[in-house]
Amino acid sequence: MNLPISFEFFPPKTPEGADKLRVTRQALYAHRPEFCSVTFGAGGSTQEGTFGTVKDILEEGVEAACHFSCVGATQATVRAQLATLRAMGVKRLVALRGDLPSGYGMGGEFHYASDLVAFIRAETGDAFHIEVAAYPEIHPQAKSAEADLNAFATKVRAGANSAITQYFFNAEAYFRFVADVRKLGVEVPVVPGIMPITSSTQLMRFSDACGAEIPRWIRLRLQGFGDDTASIKSFGLDVITDLCAQLQAAGVPGIHFYTMNQAGATTEILRRLRAG
Repeated sequence: MNLPISFEFFPPKTPEGADKLRVTRQALYAHRPEFCSVTFGAGGSTQEGTFGTVKDILEEGVEAACHFSCVGATQATVRAQLATLRAMGVKRLVALRGDLPSGYGMGGEFHYASDLVAFIRAETGDAFHIEVAAYPEIHPQAKSAEADLNAFATKVRAGANSAITQYFFNAEAYFRFVADVRKLGVEVPVVPGIMPITSSTQLMRFSDACGAEIPRWIRLRLQGFGDDTASIKSFGLDVITDLCAQLQAAGVPGIHFYTMNQAGATTEILRRLRAG
């Protein structure tokens, strides 16, 4: 499998978590990722942890992409963070609006991810490769499907180089999204984001929160397994390997894995794709 791949991690909260993530990263580096991204908490709540994990990845000789959210941020704070990241040697950012905390209005100097992208470009020129988020099944807070497509196009025109999608289980939703943005004149690579299935309760919780649809047949099969984790993992590997194989056959520009700081499922999916 010659497709470019990348992995997402979240900053660990404990020293034990940091040790575990180090082991996970080493296992996944064997697959020669193009880069590894690190998530960023709303309002910068995990900024220190994010920057620390990004620094670790860079020191391990792998390109790191730092998630960068602008909820509640000011131009001054963003300018300072960009300077810090440049000094660290970061060359890739994932520019996001970030989740609005509950009861939070549109505070701060950046209301949309497109505002952040435009500011980064104006401040730093081409110093960063900027990734933005894409939502094949429509952002949960979008006014309409058309508004969501236009918002994506606005982000790209503001200066984004490429996009990574929210995870999905319906390949047709991804293909339709790409076709629709191409009609709007958006030509940047749109890399599918993939979430391995290892726990049904975790998956349902995440999907309900972020608007990713779990097809009814997958949901019912997972529910049918109850607490049988071995069957859930086995079924999840089959479903996600098949999805990745469809995407690969269609010539996608890469695959981005949401690893949840685990190596096992992603490693097995990649092994199967290479064997297939």
